[in-house]
Amino acid sequence: MSQLQVIALGCERGGRPLFATQSFSLEAGQAMHIEGDNGSGKTSLLRMVCGLSQPASGEVRWGGQAIAEVRSAFFRDLLYVGHSLGLKDELSAVENLQTVSMLAGQPVSREQAFQALKSQGLGSRAHLPLRVLSQGQKRRVALARLQVSKAKLWVLDEPFVALDGAAVQALQLVLQAHLQQDGLLLFTSHQGVHLGRPVLQRTLTP
Repeated sequence: MSQLQVIALGCERGGRPLFATQSFSLEAGQAMHIEGDNGSGKTSLLRMVCGLSQPASGEVRWGGQAIAEVRSAFFRDLLYVGHSLGLKDELSAVENLQTVSMLAGQPVSREQAFQALKSQGLGSRAHLPLRVLSQGQKRRVALARLQVSKAKLWVLDEPFVALDGAAVQALQLVLQAHLQQDGLLLFTSHQGVHLGRPVLQRTLTP
């Protein structure tokens, strides 16, 4: 059974604690919403959970083992979409999706990439260079990774930013399906999210 454990995780900035030490666990089929004021450390916490930043204290475990000990397996099971979308302006939306999927060790065909983008309402723009897309459309390209990902743990930093109402609703359905398939979801958001089940809440405070 998949399980994420965050144990006494601490973060410092300028030698001072950024937020109170965090401990929580997330089981298969569960979602957790990380809340807090701007600058409270939400992005820092997500990056530490993903092993992209070192905590000042504590550790993160995946399946009962420290992520440093199961690094390869953990990264295969992880999908992280942050503020920096990790996309290339000179590549088309399809090419971007294929590239990031390949780098994640989960290659997809051109047709699979196109269908994922089409489900995000980007069928007519799938073959255009990313540089001609709006910010909201670029974010939908990044979120199309969810359509093709086999990762068990999704960590999403403000996934609903720059999305219109229809795109928000479509993304919520994708997240619901992930949880129904025993996936795990850790996310930040400044807006209410409806996932068809209770969502755990964690508020960061100094």
